[in-house]
Formats: sequence, structure tokens, C-alpha cells
Amino acid sequence: METRKAQVGELEIAYETFGDPGDPAALLVMGLGTQMIAWPDELCEDIAATGRYVVRFDNRDVGLSTHLDHLPAPAPGRVLLRREKAPYSIGDMARDTIGLMDALGFDTVDLVGASMGGFIAQSVAIQAPERLRSLTLIMTSTGSRRVGHPTPRVARQLLARRSMRTREEAVAAAVQVFTLIGSPGFALDEEYLEQRAGASYDRGYDPKGYLRQLAAVLSQPDRTRKLKALDVPTLVVHGLHDPLVSSTGGLALAKTIPGSRFVGYSGMGHDLPRELWQPLAQEIAGIVRAAEPV
Repeated sequence: METRKAQVGELEIAYETFGDPGDPAALLVMGLGTQMIAWPDELCEDIAATGRYVVRFDNRDVGLSTHLDHLPAPAPGRVLLRREKAPYSIGDMARDTIGLMDALGFDTVDLVGASMGGFIAQSVAIQAPERLRSLTLIMTSTGSRRVGHPTPRVARQLLARRSMRTREEAVAAAVQVFTLIGSPGFALDEEYLEQRAGASYDRGYDPKGYLRQLAAVLSQPDRTRKLKALDVPTLVVHGLHDPLVSSTGGLALAKTIPGSRFVGYSGMGHDLPRELWQPLAQEIAGIVRAAEPV
């Protein structure tokens, strides 16, 4: 898989593609501290097979995109209590996404965001709704502190995440995290997790970048009011057993965004289990077809 880079303002954004460049583009936005390879190749290929040119990319501060090492890495607790400011915002990351669309020559896209990527995708939809043919939001929420809460155990794990000194520690920590937040209704694919975690470490392990992204998440606004004004065909997908972003977040999105469709998967947590890759690709294809002119 060839990784290319696009100049987006002062940043270089690394991206990879699947499918026919002549097809309409589908842009995939990943979550907190997570690289584009967390969008499984097979899922990307399944989406491409439905007639889309799929682009996945590394957000700022992860993987092979620009790392903003000159910016501070705030303490999460201080950001949460508004005692320290985030060095950048979810809105800034949304502008990165729009900038990537510009750099690749995409007038419009089918935008798919997972977890923090869903926060970013919502912000893109609010900032530039005319650039979206459709919007798919997976395991994410509105930004309201009233919905989408993690369980207390998961919240402690998220805020207490520590730096790993070796590749082996990073791989073991990733397996531990996904044992905690993954899908209880599906078998944990430990071999796949270890391979992906190792590849992520090799591509660009950056604990300070994670903290900067976490600060953006913790300081994000409640988008509920602005989401009510959207006129974009929207699919909301959520695991009904998600311990990191509870399904109240997805349900709130579906209730808020006019005409949106909610799909809840029993047994799904805060990950993308292999058994759901094909169904998820078909659900995305369905909202894409619904968005196309007759």
C-alpha cells in the first residue's frame, strides 16, 4: 500500500487510497491517537467495491502526518477542569480534513468518521455542509457532556494512559485497552491487534501527540444546536455495548440530525470487529445511494 502526502497549510497529511480514482470519493477519519491503519484494509476494500474511491489518512499528530512537537502536551485533568487550554481544537482538525479534500481535488465526499473522527466529521459538516454528499458517524457523540459517557473504569484508563518505553510495551498496552473497550459479543482478535499495534508503533508512536488530541476532545463544544440545522443524508452507527462512548451518544446524534438513520449493533463495543466489516460497508453504501440524485 503506497502512502502519499498532501500539503495542507503548514501540515503534511499522509494518506492512502483504495479503488478507482474515477469513482466518487469516500473519506475516512479515524479516532483519538489512532492511525489510519485502524481502518482495516478489508473494510476499505469492501467500501471501494460499492463504487467509492476510498481515502484514509493520518490526522495531525499521529502516524506519518505532521507532529506538532512545538506545542505543549497538556495534562488531561487540567484541560477537563478548564485550567489549561488545548493547543488546537476539533474545529482545527476539521479544517485539516477540508484542506485535504482541497489538496486532492475533491469538491464533495462521502465522509465517514469514527470516535474522535466522528467529532471531526460533524465539525466538517457544520463548517462546510456543501462539501458532503453523505455523512456516516460511527461510535461517536454530539460533544454534549450529558450523553456518550464512558464507564468510570474506562475513563480512568483514558486519563491515566502512560508512555510506553518499548515496542513490546506498546503492543501489550494496545491489547489491554481493546480488551477493556472492545466488543464483548465478538471474539478478540489478539493477533490482529498485536500486528496493528506494532505497525502503529513503527509508523510513529507519539504519546505527546495523543495528549494534544485528547485535549482537543476534552475541550470540544456541544454541537447539538448546530447539528439540528444540517441537511446532509446521515447514518449513525453505534455499538450497543460501547464502554468508551455509550450508545446514548449515537442515539442523541440520530435524534438531533434531521432525517438521520440509526443502526445499533448488539455486542459491539468501541472497535470495528471483523464480523461487522462487510455489514458496515453495506450500510455506508446504503446511505450513499440514498444521497444520490434519482
